[in-house]
Amino acid sequence: MKLHIKNGRVIDPANGIDAQMDVYVADGRIAALGKAPEGFEAERTIDAAGLVVAPGLVDLSARLREPGYEYKATLESEMQAAMQGGVTSLVCPPDTDPVLDEPGLVEMLKYRAKSLNQAHVYPLGALTAGLKGQALTEMAELTEAGCIGFSQAEETIVDTTVLLRALQYAKTFNFTVWLRPQDPHLGRGGIAHSGPVASRLGLSGVPVMAETIALHTIFELMRLTGTRVHLCRMSSAAGLELVRAAKKEGLPVTCDVGAHHVHLTDIDIGFFDPNARLTPPLRAMRDRDAIRQGLLDGTVDAICSDHTPVDDDEKLLPFGEASPGATGLELLLPLALKWADESLGKAENQLSRAIAKITSDAARVAGLPFGGLAVGSSADICVFDPEARWKVDAKALASQGKHTPFLGYEMQGQVKATVVAGCVAYQR
Repeated sequence: MKLHIKNGRVIDPANGIDAQMDVYVADGRIAALGKAPEGFEAERTIDAAGLVVAPGLVDLSARLREPGYEYKATLESEMQAAMQGGVTSLVCPPDTDPVLDEPGLVEMLKYRAKSLNQAHVYPLGALTAGLKGQALTEMAELTEAGCIGFSQAEETIVDTTVLLRALQYAKTFNFTVWLRPQDPHLGRGGIAHSGPVASRLGLSGVPVMAETIALHTIFELMRLTGTRVHLCRMSSAAGLELVRAAKKEGLPVTCDVGAHHVHLTDIDIGFFDPNARLTPPLRAMRDRDAIRQGLLDGTVDAICSDHTPVDDDEKLLPFGEASPGATGLELLLPLALKWADESLGKAENQLSRAIAKITSDAARVAGLPFGGLAVGSSADICVFDPEARWKVDAKALASQGKHTPFLGYEMQGQVKATVVAGCVAYQR
């Protein structure tokens, strides 16, 4: 399809573009910016007057729940949520059922996702068989099947020797290992951040130390092996201080934070609100402020939605029994814009900084050829209204998981159209 997006404000942080111009799309790629190519005749036109035309969003953590957890969500429902959220590329963790530790399972997921003609799906393979933390998977074969990295999801490796061997194997082939820093013993069974709030509510705690001790171990192993590691969903000020030092030292490390942790703290648990039951737990105000500062100074590379749909049967329970997780694909854009608005005020580059954290910076972390609007690149585009205000309503969410701590909140920034590989996949 030949597509003409006119009158929009094009913001492409990867290529330093922030200007009023038209975008021309042909054969699934960006054909031109500004002036139409010779002989170009649009089959479809989108008028983006008053709207921002940005690269499609890249989400570094979105659970699609297939295979195995279709009662929580299906590929169809979550892909539709991605389209409504402007997310055109997403990375999914391996903690499905069965676990993504066999090439056949990865190929099946890729095939199912491709047949829907919506977001590009990039699975992470399991680092160890069944995520049990004992035997390593065949990472080379999983990569051939379509995995872009390897992860333990929420399962930790108890035996440090196994983690060392996994990093050595990954380094041999230059694979990236995605780890969530969490000590396997400290905070085991914990459900809230260790602090006054958890004590007052009588909830078992997860100390910040569980994150920092795991980071010390990971960095020591990185110094030995030189393996590239991406740290998933950092949650504490002390942890980010260690990441800052590791980057300064030159270790090949990147990290992301969940969109919820950019805005919420353990106080938001309120009176045992199960929607605020997340992994890692919401931490103290100083941790949240450190996350915001880390996004500003580049310590934190990207914001992810940490999209984890949970059904009513597992969520509408007492806080300690509820399954952790929240829907996030449709909230990634407004939450990133909210961070930039509150952290940068009326700075000229405010929108560009926010968009970078969920497009080009995220794509760079995952090693994906997306996140920009350069001529010749894949036409993955998100058209949104930065001023539109809307209320988070469970019924209006496309995701099968209707639970989020932001229910009832007013958001600013709404996706109006999503283009994937040159096809208009969604238009509000």
